[in-house]
Amino acid sequence: MESIQRRKTGVAWLSVISNGTLVILKIVVGLLIGSVSVISEAIHSGVDLVAALIALFAVKTSGKPADEEHPFGHGKIENISGTVEALLIFVAAIWIIYEAIGRLVHPVLDMEPGWGVAVMLFSAVANMIVSTMLFRVGKETDSVALQADGWHLRTDVYTSAGVMIGLGLLWIAERLLPGQNWHWMDPVAAIGVAMLIMRAAYKLTVESGRDLLDVSLPEDEEQWIREHVANLDGAIRGFHHLRTRKAGAQRFVQFHLLVSADMSVDQSHRMHDDIVGAIKDRFPACTVTIHIEPCDATCAPECIEGCLLSEDQRLEMRKQ
Repeated sequence: MESIQRRKTGVAWLSVISNGTLVILKIVVGLLIGSVSVISEAIHSGVDLVAALIALFAVKTSGKPADEEHPFGHGKIENISGTVEALLIFVAAIWIIYEAIGRLVHPVLDMEPGWGVAVMLFSAVANMIVSTMLFRVGKETDSVALQADGWHLRTDVYTSAGVMIGLGLLWIAERLLPGQNWHWMDPVAAIGVAMLIMRAAYKLTVESGRDLLDVSLPEDEEQWIREHVANLDGAIRGFHHLRTRKAGAQRFVQFHLLVSADMSVDQSHRMHDDIVGAIKDRFPACTVTIHIEPCDATCAPECIEGCLLSEDQRLEMRKQ
């Protein structure tokens, strides 16, 4: 567990350092050449830096064990982190559009785009490397915060490439057709950046916010649990009231298990431990709660869907 936490914290720190460096480079180059699209990318990276700091805090906090005040752990801090990051992206996108419209109305005509192309290329390559690492560690450790941070940087890869293409076209156009006003390309590229940012923000809001509302686990995960219980030996007669949710990387699973009425406490306890162990092997960060009930084949409505007995078996049990 400690090695997993170290990996999460290490890659989160890498994101902070990378974003901090890119913010400085983009601001310096953007101010030197007067490019609103490069400055907008600096703002984007600034938001990414804030997001990376939030993700670092979330990763370190979510790794704390459960305590008296937080009996279900601290996992939801990662979901809160992702939601805050998404809101920050929306704010940055609106600011970029505002500045770009201003440049369309009052264009800057003495811009030299060459340095802008260079810093955007560097930014795209750096963010591709760091985001790939964030995705890999985030998926391996099921960290919502790291995956959200990865999406921040992967979006920055695409927007940096867009700005680079816009500045490159401006540079080429000025040399092939000098004397024409091509500087509208720069704020148009910035608006394109903002649109992509807002799209990513919407996806992040949905992904990070769903677990704050205790939405059930994905259908394929719940289906695995159902199939595992259904495929156990004949001592289990059914199950119902399956409820699942997720907080950060931590999953919570609970259901009622119907067993033979004459099963001993010792047998039911060992069966309980075997099922819990199998679910935790499949989903390592998982808390499983099973309520064991005796089955007398009365078949209450909630039992029918998860019943593992045939109609003949139920009839035979009712006769006894």
